[in-house]
Amino acid sequence: MKKILITGGAGFIGSHVVRLFVNNYPDYQIFNLDKLTYAGNLFNLKDVENKPNYHFLKADIVDGEKMFELFAAHQFDGVIHLAAESHVDRSISNPMEFVMTNVIGTVNLLNAARHQWKDAMESKRFYHVSTDEVYGSLGETGYFYENTAYDPHSPYSASKASSDHFVRAYHDTFGLPVVLSNCSNNYGPNQFPEKLIPLFINNIRHNKPLPVYGKGENVRDWLYVVDHARAIDVIFHRGKTGQTYNIGGHNEWKNIDLIKVMCRVMDEKLGRTLGTSEQLITYVKDRAGHDLRYAIDSGKLQRELGWVPSLQFEEGIRLTIEWYLQNQQWLDEVTSGNYLKYYEQQYVNR
Repeated sequence: MKKILITGGAGFIGSHVVRLFVNNYPDYQIFNLDKLTYAGNLFNLKDVENKPNYHFLKADIVDGEKMFELFAAHQFDGVIHLAAESHVDRSISNPMEFVMTNVIGTVNLLNAARHQWKDAMESKRFYHVSTDEVYGSLGETGYFYENTAYDPHSPYSASKASSDHFVRAYHDTFGLPVVLSNCSNNYGPNQFPEKLIPLFINNIRHNKPLPVYGKGENVRDWLYVVDHARAIDVIFHRGKTGQTYNIGGHNEWKNIDLIKVMCRVMDEKLGRTLGTSEQLITYVKDRAGHDLRYAIDSGKLQRELGWVPSLQFEEGIRLTIEWYLQNQQWLDEVTSGNYLKYYEQQYVNR
């Protein structure tokens, strides 16, 4: 029976990965390790929390001694490492927090895995999930490939680039069986409303301003989070050790165009006059180090492992907006912090 540790499993992407593995692999024991920061929310997993193959571990990956203890106690066969500080604006305000979690935390996990697996490396797997932001910024043409040189521009992307390098170094130096992936922007249910799409859905709902950096001309490639979870599943099980796989949605949008699509759909869903929500758009000073364009070529993943995204953006954004409007209590709870009370009731007081 395989024991899989998923770090950051109460977060946005992590919760979708945990759900997929718990539901699709009943013979696996899935361990969700999360520190439960503001973005880690156990409400995200209420539908699987009582399943016999799901286990929650509250811990901080920055605590190296605790990571050694957990690896020794549970004898994990595989790691899917998603735990990370990920919001660029927060990294500008507090770079050291990103260094500690994204760099030191990753190295702590690598050390624990290397120590625990030293006599059975061939049957183990350490999967490190990263971002396309490590590649820097593109002009109006071109794509990021797996061999694109790293050129991070924010403390967030620099910390993720560093963690990527450590993962590859542990493979090359110590023979740790690793795979990596670098993914484009995700969207979908359960994303904390500091990121663009859930923030704007929430703001439109409350008739608050929609702050757009610069002229809104920055371009991002968007991927529905369930498709990312599917890709992680495929790479974890069938990816080649030591390899990197880019994951992208082939859905490039200028921020301002994406926002206007959201405004139109929100007006429709809320029964407002078309154009009402667009009036909330407010242009603000551009963010420092704001990359112009990201675009992922995921051809390697498609050719070698057969993964393709299932949704295009127009369909995915409708599903996403519908989810947030149908789960307004979730939005209210996470923005108020009441989910921490839920954690105490669900786990601490047992």
